[in-house]
Amino acid sequence: MIKVGRNSIIFDNVYLTSSGTVCGKKEYDGPLGSYFDKHYEDSHAGCDSWEKSEQKMLDDAVNIALSKEGITEHSVDLYVGGDLNNQLACTNYMLKKYSFPYIGVYAACSTLTESIIVASTFVDSNFGNYVLASASSHNATSERQFRYPTEYGGQKPSSLTSTATGCGVCLLSSIPSFIKVTKATIGRVVESNIVDAQDLGRAMAPACCETLRNHLHDFAVDPNEYDLILTGDLSKYGSDVFKKMAQAYGIKLGENYNDSGLMLYDLEKQNVFAGGSGCGCVSLVTLGYVVKKMYENKYKKVLIIATGALMNPIMVAQNEFIPSIAHAIVLERVK
Repeated sequence: MIKVGRNSIIFDNVYLTSSGTVCGKKEYDGPLGSYFDKHYEDSHAGCDSWEKSEQKMLDDAVNIALSKEGITEHSVDLYVGGDLNNQLACTNYMLKKYSFPYIGVYAACSTLTESIIVASTFVDSNFGNYVLASASSHNATSERQFRYPTEYGGQKPSSLTSTATGCGVCLLSSIPSFIKVTKATIGRVVESNIVDAQDLGRAMAPACCETLRNHLHDFAVDPNEYDLILTGDLSKYGSDVFKKMAQAYGIKLGENYNDSGLMLYDLEKQNVFAGGSGCGCVSLVTLGYVVKKMYENKYKKVLIIATGALMNPIMVAQNEFIPSIAHAIVLERVK
């Protein structure tokens, strides 16, 4: 493991061995539904609360990732993960049944890449053979957490994004496999000029651009280096702002750029407003769609820049500008 510049890391020996993805009905009905391992038709997933539903889906994703590698929980040396609930409640409560050493992380909707970066440093430091990294969200738990109780049925603007109901878990290892985590760029907190919590795509665009610029500078590469540059959940309006900001800095994003929030749903046919968001959005697209396309050899080198708005309801009520962050990882097919 080598530090590059101020923001970035090269990993020596970290492989993405397997992954597990579980989603809700709306996500399964979207364009990428066939790439996910499991889905539920009912938003409660057979549980008596939405919070328990998110825990169940995350537990499913853990077991799917382990079963693909043919190992049990006792082979796992560490678990790194988080969600959008207060004090990482869904991840914490789900893990009560396991004996994993555990580090909880929070970076809002960029939690997946933060989890993978933290997990990768442990793998590359020879902490153990297997480390799990995860992120999850649920539309109803997130709405209750950050906006209004779902039962209110409040009016929603076109700039709003729809929080994904989904979980992604990946198993990282020092044991060679098809996909390697080769690089990372750690983001910094960037303040936007947005105070509206229903316009988070545009609020996160400046942090996303900052991380992209730092990544390209630290590694002396241009966007054409990658088969796919995937941002987290900027969705319709945030993606437009991000591309314009990048162009202002001389970075031209071409056909190899896309956003998870635009890929997860069919914006014309599904009621998701500006697109998808939440920890589950980039987790499903990355660990479901992207990983499977890399196994099929469609993508050989992918840059994932997950984005997160670091606000809470109290700060929003006080009309504070919404800060955001973006963390990036590089996945490469090596076999």
